[in-house]
Amino acid sequence: MADSERLVLDSNQIAQILPHRYPFALVDRITDGEVGSWARGQLCVSVMSPVFCGHFPQYHVLPGVLTVEALAQTAAVAVLAAPENRGKLGFFAQIKDARFKRQVRPGDVLELEARIVRTRGSFAFVEGTARVDGKVATTAELTLALGSGENGQ
Repeated sequence: MADSERLVLDSNQIAQILPHRYPFALVDRITDGEVGSWARGQLCVSVMSPVFCGHFPQYHVLPGVLTVEALAQTAAVAVLAAPENRGKLGFFAQIKDARFKRQVRPGDVLELEARIVRTRGSFAFVEGTARVDGKVATTAELTLALGSGENGQ
């Protein structure tokens, strides 16, 4: 595999691939991966995140849906980094078998891993796992639909 196919990206490089911006950019870095195949990323969970103003103010816990979104963004980096997909958007088409096994709290580093199981046309089928301190926090099967975002595409 050529070095150009490897994924190691900081937040600025991720912002060149994904359209997400604060407060919805949920991947701080990509630590490893292969374009079109898989990516490993991190989200450093901060108490300063606006989500903790309302979820839950007395007991901060990252909503599970945001963990799933972070997995989808990690997968989208792997898929959208491919030259043929540059400039496209990755939309949720399906979330299956999401399991939440551990709470994610401020101070945690959420370790994200997304593997593209297969692609079919404009769809990418993904297996995602999020861990904290090596322990599984969330697993999910995701389907991303790739499109331009114009006219419902």
